Amino acid sequence: MSETPFQAIRVTDRVYWVGAIDWSLRDFHGYLTSRGTTYNAYLVVADKVTLVDTVKRPFLDEMLSRIASVVDISRIDTVVSLHAEMDHSGCLPELIEVARPSKVLTSKAGVGVLDAHYQLRAPVEAVVNGAEVNLGGARFVFHETRMLHWPESMFCWLPDDQVLMSQDAFGMHLASQERFVDQVPTDATSYETAKYFANILMPYSDLMGRMLVKLGDTVKQTKVIATDHGPIWREGIEDLLKRYETWCARRPSRKLVIAYDTMWQSTAAMASAIAEGASSAGVRVAVMKLGLAHRSDIATELLDAGGLLVGSPNLNGQMFPTVADLLTYLKSLKPKGLVGGAFGSYGWNAGVAEQVSETLKELKVESVGEPLSVKFVPRDEHLGKCRAFGELTARKIIEVAGG
Repeated sequence: MSETPFQAIRVTDRVYWVGAIDWSLRDFHGYLTSRGTTYNAYLVVADKVTLVDTVKRPFLDEMLSRIASVVDISRIDTVVSLHAEMDHSGCLPELIEVARPSKVLTSKAGVGVLDAHYQLRAPVEAVVNGAEVNLGGARFVFHETRMLHWPESMFCWLPDDQVLMSQDAFGMHLASQERFVDQVPTDATSYETAKYFANILMPYSDLMGRMLVKLGDTVKQTKVIATDHGPIWREGIEDLLKRYETWCARRPSRKLVIAYDTMWQSTAAMASAIAEGASSAGVRVAVMKLGLAHRSDIATELLDAGGLLVGSPNLNGQMFPTVADLLTYLKSLKPKGLVGGAFGSYGWNAGVAEQVSETLKELKVESVGEPLSVKFVPRDEHLGKCRAFGELTARKIIEVAGG
């Protein structure tokens, strides 16, 4: 490799990582990315050179430097766009100006999406779903993965290298100088993998499950999963696939998430009593105060939960803003198979718990009972009812989750 400020990382004999590390990213579509992220692009060096995906526009120079550490940029003959979202295609116009590739390959839907984003100065061609294409001595097999998580998304499989390039599937938002999952502490990669699925792929879990079945034989042969975000998988692939299968199937555990906010600690006291009751009845409990717990971390806790209880104080006749924010966010993620309900406190305007309850119904959360409301400060008898509410919820979770 030539000396450049940023160096490519070898993935296989002829596949190189030439992406960029974004240490400072803290928000991605409303998702807290507390560990930053990477934008992964891959160079395949055969008789001719192919670049798979690019990076977010501000990171163009970093990507070009990594490419130049392996080959002259002018040697890029083909660019493959697996996903047209701008964190993966943002510098495509500039890359084309510099490299002048013969063509850009993408899915049929990708042709229209790239055209809507950019006026590219290179021919953009669609590849047929399932097609095998020889690009300068390297075989690429393309599989459409529509709505995982955009309409034009696709995977590509390099059978001779046993590398699956999976764009946004199997990824995580995690910035690291280490390029491979097995080089990063397991607690970080395990959590960030779950968080990514919960906040990006959960709405499409049925599609993801069908894709795992459809590409089962291919995935079983995979030695490397090269994602578009986070470190690359070369170990632990079997365990990763099992986790994805579990999440896609929505197999709930004996776990209750209690998400709430509070103004004068009345709703907080209710949450604590509910948690005590639920725990005593045999379920694990995650109590998460909004404002301290981010909406995306609550979504992550829900990934394997069997129940969700949401509590809110009354603010001018409406649920608290942070609670409304959480419920709006969860609507877009469409978590399935949850039981639960609503609770809250009020002063002179009752009904906020009912508002929360109605929104939970929209989320298809199976109600365990009437919303629980307390006027002003809860007394011991009120907290006793809260404890009983927690016990009732736990019994329903155990009934649904089994085991």
